[in-house]
Amino acid sequence: MMGSLGHLLVGLIDDIMVGRLGPVELAATSLGNSLVFIALSIGIGFSFAITPLIAESDGEGNVEKGRGIFQHGLILSTILGIVMVVMLFLLKPILYHLDQPEEVVALAIPYYEIVALSMLPLMIFQGFKQFADGLSETKYSMYATIITNIVNVVLNFVLIYGLWIFPRLELVGAALGTLISRIVMVVFLYMVLKKKKKFATYMNRLKFGELKSSIFLKITKLGFPTALQMLFEVGLFTASVLLAGTLGAYPQAANQIAIKMASTTFMIAVGIGAAATIRVGNQKGLGNYLELRRIAFSNFLLILIIMAIFSVGFILLKDILPWMFTDNLEVIGIASSLLIIAGIFQLSDGLQAVILGALRGLQDVNVPSILTFIAYWIIGFPVCIYFGSMADLGTFGIWIGLLTALTSSAIMLFLRFNYLSKKLIREKYELT
Repeated sequence: MMGSLGHLLVGLIDDIMVGRLGPVELAATSLGNSLVFIALSIGIGFSFAITPLIAESDGEGNVEKGRGIFQHGLILSTILGIVMVVMLFLLKPILYHLDQPEEVVALAIPYYEIVALSMLPLMIFQGFKQFADGLSETKYSMYATIITNIVNVVLNFVLIYGLWIFPRLELVGAALGTLISRIVMVVFLYMVLKKKKKFATYMNRLKFGELKSSIFLKITKLGFPTALQMLFEVGLFTASVLLAGTLGAYPQAANQIAIKMASTTFMIAVGIGAAATIRVGNQKGLGNYLELRRIAFSNFLLILIIMAIFSVGFILLKDILPWMFTDNLEVIGIASSLLIIAGIFQLSDGLQAVILGALRGLQDVNVPSILTFIAYWIIGFPVCIYFGSMADLGTFGIWIGLLTALTSSAIMLFLRFNYLSKKLIREKYELT
C-alpha cells in the first residue's frame, strides 16, 4: 500500500503546498497534471504486467524464467517512459484548447513541462518495483517512496517559497521537486536491489542473444490491456477535471481537492490489488485454485473494511479536509459537497481496484478491459455530462457520474472473477 501510495503522495504534497499560493495556482497544477496523470496511469498499468508473471515463475520455482521476465519488462518500461515523455511534449498544445481559464493555462505550462520529464525515472522505477513485488519483497519499494516524499517536501519548501539561498519559483519549484525526487527514488531502489543476495541472479544483465521477442510479446499482451483499464478510469476522472474547468477556476480547484483525496485512498486499494495479484499469481503457478479463490475473497473483504473507514472519514470530515489545500471559502464549500460523493464511492472504487488485481493474477486482462470501458465511458461519462451540464448540478453532478461508473465497474468485475474462479475449480476437479 505504501509503495503504491507514494506516487500519489508526491502530487498530493505538491497540491497542498501550491494551494497556499492561491486557488488559481491550485487549478493550474490540476490542469498540468491532467495529461501527466493519464500518462502515469498508462505507464503504471503497463508495468503491472510484470508482477503476475514474476509471481507465477516464483510459485513454479523457476528463477531463470523470472530473470527473463524482469529484464525484458525493465527494457519495455524504460522504452515506454521515453515514449511518454515525447508524447507529453507533443500533446502540450492541447492545454491551450480545453476551454480553461487563461490565467490557469499560463501557470500550468511550465509546471507541466518539468513534471513530464519525471515520467522516465518513474517508469524505470516501476520496472524494478513490480519485479520486487512479484517476489513478495514489497518493503524496498516502500522505503524508496518514503525517501522520495521526504526529498520532495524539502525541495518544495525551498523552491516553491524561496527559502534560504533558493529563489521563489512557485509552481516551477514544485515541478522541480517532483523531478529530482523521482530520480532519487529510482537510484535508491536500484542500489538496494543490487546489494541483496535474493535478487543477485535476477540482476545479472541479459546478453543480447538472450533477448526474445516472445517474452516481449507476452508482457505486452498482458500489459497493454492492463494499461487500458487504468486509462479508462483515470481518463474519466481527467474528463471531470476538464468539465469542472469549464465552470471556472474555483470549481476546478475544488474538483482537484476532491480528486486528490479520492486518488490517495484509491492508491491504497491499488496496493491491496497488487497483493491480490501476487498471491493469486502464486496459487495459479501452484495450480491450487481453491486456495486462490479463498485468498482473493479475503482481499475483497479486507479492502471493503478499509474503504468503509475512509468513507466514514470523508463524510464526517468533509468541511475540514479542504482546509489542507486552501483557505478560500468558495472552493472549500464546493469541495465539501464533492467529498460526500467521494465518501459514498469509496467502497466500489476500492473493490473494483482489488478485483482487477486478482484478475491480473489470473492473467485475465482482455475481458476486464472491455468491462471497464463500458462502466466508465458507456455508462459513467454520459451521466457526468447530463448531471454536470444539462441538469445544472455543476461539479456535484459530475461526481454523480463518477459514482455511477465505479459502482458499475465493481459489479461487472466481481461477476467476472466469480465466474472464472469457479470455472477453474470445476475443471480441475472434473479432470481428477
